[in-house]
Amino acid sequence: MLELLLSLSAWLMLSLFLLPLLIELREQSRQLEWESKARQLMYEELQTKLISYKTFSNYTSILNGVEYQITWKDTGAADQKEVCVRIEKNSLQPETEICGPLE
Repeated sequence: MLELLLSLSAWLMLSLFLLPLLIELREQSRQLEWESKARQLMYEELQTKLISYKTFSNYTSILNGVEYQITWKDTGAADQKEVCVRIEKNSLQPETEICGPLE
């Protein structure tokens, strides 16, 4: 019985140390997934503008419950534009903005 209690307490101690690490790892994985999707949206928007000469319009896209705001901005250098994808801050994620120039 004593050996069982010792082994259970050892497992409890290990889980107390490892559980916060696993939670942090999961949060970092989610953040990386959102940033990767934002970069993909930015790349697709840039490719669309290079292929078709449509007007520059701002819009919002919701994918898997995450809101991505796509906006076009002037860089100030020779009429060059850049696209920015912003992930709005909510309870699960911080606000993130990824930008890329139209080349």
